[in-house]
Amino acid sequence: MDLANASIGQLMIPVEDLDQGVAFYRDTLGLPFLFMAPPQMAFFICGAVRLLVGVLPPGQPRARASAIYFRVDDIEAVAAALVAKGVVFAAPPHIVHRTASTALWLANFNDPDGNPLALMCELPLAAAA
Repeated sequence: MDLANASIGQLMIPVEDLDQGVAFYRDTLGLPFLFMAPPQMAFFICGAVRLLVGVLPPGQPRARASAIYFRVDDIEAVAAALVAKGVVFAAPPHIVHRTASTALWLANFNDPDGNPLALMCELPLAAAA
């Protein structure tokens, strides 16, 4: 038995300040808020994946977070909306890979705790010019 047929059900995003984390993911990024599990967890939904924004238990070393890539349809518009809310991108949305028919766009940023996040968008090559 292995994970060949598994799917991602939930990702944990470690934060130092739960209220600040909730405000960022709910108000800045606009992710739908599901519920709180006080005192250290808040849950959001992104597509079919649940995000747990949580404070690590006392004494547990801070975990290194994996980058989370949010797939969007219009990377330029979403990036502009997030910039208006104070999000700072490492670089504007840009093409990182082209195939014969599509272009992959990325725009990297961090949450207030330094967790790596990014927007990603795959567009038909004609629309990516």
